[in-house]
Amino acid sequence: MKQRLTVNEKAYDIIKLLGKGKGGYSYLARDKEKFVVAKQIHHESCDYYQFGDKMEAELRDYRRLKEIGIRLPKLIDFDSKAERIIKEYIDGKTVYEMILQDEPIEECIDQVRKMCEMLYPANINIDYFPTNFVMQKKDLYYIDYECNAYMEEWNFENWGVKYWSKTEEFLQHVTEQGK
Repeated sequence: MKQRLTVNEKAYDIIKLLGKGKGGYSYLARDKEKFVVAKQIHHESCDYYQFGDKMEAELRDYRRLKEIGIRLPKLIDFDSKAERIIKEYIDGKTVYEMILQDEPIEECIDQVRKMCEMLYPANINIDYFPTNFVMQKKDLYYIDYECNAYMEEWNFENWGVKYWSKTEEFLQHVTEQGK
């Protein structure tokens, strides 16, 4: 029996779990026409991050990043009561997968630096961890909507870049995750 999720009375068949983040579980899902990402907000604790209203934050952050011009998956629908978001599925490999497979990521790094040129003047950081970026054809997408007030210690150059190659930090994460 297929697992199904509904958002505003529209049904989506769950294909597989794509990942679990600080704020929710993301699933590859399908409606009658296309693949999408269905995100179910969760309320599990996170040692290093404080949340307010996660659903409100997702929607606010999406609008902020879209206004700045960051390449994101389109927000298709949301259900605040059920705490679910439906967004465009970006088909491609994550930067994390590319690093694991020793694929060149120079173009990804160039494109994330261009994102930084838009984000920093707006006083914003995004979550630069490489699982949050997908290369589709020749375009890099930030597939998360999370953004925060800019802090130099959490910018790409001081934090994110530590995970954009097979550094000690990256390899430790791989070991901890078992993949």
